[in-house]
Amino acid sequence: MKPIGVLALQGDFEAHQKALARAGADSVLVRTAEELQNVAGLVIPGGESTTMLKLLRQENLFEPLREFGQQRPIFGTCAGAILLASEVSSPQQESLGLVDMAIERNAYGRQLDSRVVKLTPEDGLAGKELEAVFIRAPIIRRVGETGHVLARYLGDPVLVDFGRHLVATFHPELTPDPTVHRMFVDRVAR
Repeated sequence: MKPIGVLALQGDFEAHQKALARAGADSVLVRTAEELQNVAGLVIPGGESTTMLKLLRQENLFEPLREFGQQRPIFGTCAGAILLASEVSSPQQESLGLVDMAIERNAYGRQLDSRVVKLTPEDGLAGKELEAVFIRAPIIRRVGETGHVLARYLGDPVLVDFGRHLVATFHPELTPDPTVHRMFVDRVAR
C-alpha cells in the first residue's frame, strides 16, 4: 500500500505523522500536486482554514486536492473539516465541498475557550470513550444524508463518517489514543 499523506502547508502535520505511526501506517508529508499522486489517502490537519486556502491556491493544490478527494479518502481535523465541508459560515468561505455538511468556524469560542473533554462515541467505535482536544473548534451545524455521526459533544456532531471521508472537529493527533487515526488507516487500506 502507498503511504498516507499529511498535508504539510500549515498546522500540526508532524503530530498527525506520529499519530499515523501509532496507528500502524507509513506516512509522508505532502506539499505539491505531484506528491499528492503518490499517497493512498490524505490527512488535512487543523490550523487556520483561510490561511490554508491561500496556501492551496498559491501552491496550485486546490483543484488537484478536490480531484484527489473525489477518488481517494481524506481525513480532515478542525480546519481540515472546514475545508472538506460543502457549506462554511462565520464568515462564509470557499471550501473543497467534498462532504455534505454545514460547519461554523470557531464556534466554541477563541483560543482561551479551548478544552479537553471525554466523548462517549455512538455506534461505530465499539463504545470506546475518546479524549478530544478542542482548539478554536468549529461546530458541525448540519450533516447530510451520506454522513454517519460517530461522536457528539454537547449534542453536536464532532466525528462524522462520510463513507470515503472522515471529519473531526477536534484534534485526535494530540492524544496518545490511536483509535480515530486507526479508523482512517483501515478505511485507506480497504
